Amino acid sequence: MEQAAARNRIDALVSDRQTAAGFSFSEPCADAVFVRRVYLDVIGTLPTADEVRRFLSSRDSDKRAKLIDELLDRPEFAEYWALKWCDLLRVKSEFPSNLWPNAVQAYHYWIQNALRQNMPYDQFARALLTASGSNFRDPPVNFYRPFQERTPHKILDTTALIFMGVRLEHSGWSEDQMLGMDAFFAKVAYKKTDEWKEEIVYSDPEKQLINPATKQPVMPTPLGGAPLKLDKYDDPRVAFANWLTAPDNPWFSKAIVNRIWFWLMGRGIIHEADDICQGNPAWSPELLSYLEKELVENKYDLKHIYRIILNSSTYQISSIPTSENLADEKGFSHYRVRRLDAEVLIDAICQITGTGEEYSSPIPEPFTYIPSSKRTITLSDGSIKSSFLEMFGRPGRDSSLESDRNNSVSVFQTLHLLNSSHIQNKIMKGPRLRKLMNSVPGDKERVGLLYMEILSRPPAPQEQKIATDYISTSGNGPEAGFYDLAWALMNTSEFILKH
Repeated sequence: MEQAAARNRIDALVSDRQTAAGFSFSEPCADAVFVRRVYLDVIGTLPTADEVRRFLSSRDSDKRAKLIDELLDRPEFAEYWALKWCDLLRVKSEFPSNLWPNAVQAYHYWIQNALRQNMPYDQFARALLTASGSNFRDPPVNFYRPFQERTPHKILDTTALIFMGVRLEHSGWSEDQMLGMDAFFAKVAYKKTDEWKEEIVYSDPEKQLINPATKQPVMPTPLGGAPLKLDKYDDPRVAFANWLTAPDNPWFSKAIVNRIWFWLMGRGIIHEADDICQGNPAWSPELLSYLEKELVENKYDLKHIYRIILNSSTYQISSIPTSENLADEKGFSHYRVRRLDAEVLIDAICQITGTGEEYSSPIPEPFTYIPSSKRTITLSDGSIKSSFLEMFGRPGRDSSLESDRNNSVSVFQTLHLLNSSHIQNKIMKGPRLRKLMNSVPGDKERVGLLYMEILSRPPAPQEQKIATDYISTSGNGPEAGFYDLAWALMNTSEFILKH
């Protein structure tokens, strides 16, 4: 009942705003559309044909809600969202982060485990912000390492962007406010050890921030508050974490619920999702406030926010606009079509074909061997690259900005999917496609199976006829026709896009 009330509240607030803007809603999406959408959005993975059939054949009126719960509890949820958090936290062994592969592995595992255990978000942030110790043995310490300039201001810059959704250049904070916030990180210090590339992060009681104008020490000062009187041996980062994660903090909860809305809906309630400032108003302040309240009242349970958004009619709406909402560019009258993440797309192609990708670390270490069976969304290190990932907009993990990930469609991407030996070899030599072809007796059944595996839906009658006729009459034989159809379906916008 509580989930239903939350869902209805989201829909009511969105409806109020859409009505005021003069845009009506598209129809609810079909089950076949929903099952593909929610798999990709929640676990970054295509559903198998069996999973699609099971969902489509179910007559349970709560099957969508039950599927959402199932996906939120799957291991792939933590794997996929660890990818997103590693983008934000700049988990990368090479320049400019220079975390080194073993620190990257430890950091990635810690992030993924926190998501798997559904660590409350305030505890997650606090663990990162107050971390001290070895970058190899205390993984959250790596939060303080990916900085070219290890100054209090650079640390604040990244912290504000990730946990407050604030870009300092747009913040409007005065110089004194900026210095007061910088001072929370003035005691952060680093020292080497005898172990290669190991570094200790700690709070140095002798360090302090000096105001360049007055030449006086700057006291840590939260925005809108008075300077804090801390003991010399107090770690100001603890005071900052206390201020940031307080239930009445105006940025912390707002930033993460807005970010989750952006991740699931394709556009933030405040957009860009990491540009919360006075000059960038929320599309619906009431909706944003409601989600903030839900997060705090549910003890910073991020899965609760995912769940109520995913269960909303707003999320489950069709991506096909109507003549009445075609011009709606800022609202949520229809689901926003967008291209699959680079890692998700290559994993989907590998899943269908039964192939893998060859990855290697640019830093040769014994434990950086990557088996070809490893899914791309589970790669821990942003330094591990491929021409496909770069072409399809994977971020460099250099800035923590959401806009670093480019999910737009380009001519080069289209040509690669159409013509490259990389994709052709996967289709022609992939063991899974051959197994699928041999698993059913006739061309009609093969067409149906390909549609379910690649597009997560059965073919329409006209599609079934055209494809079956093509395979049956292919000049190079039915096997070649089968592979041609697989290639054609993997080059459709329906496959490449989330819709």
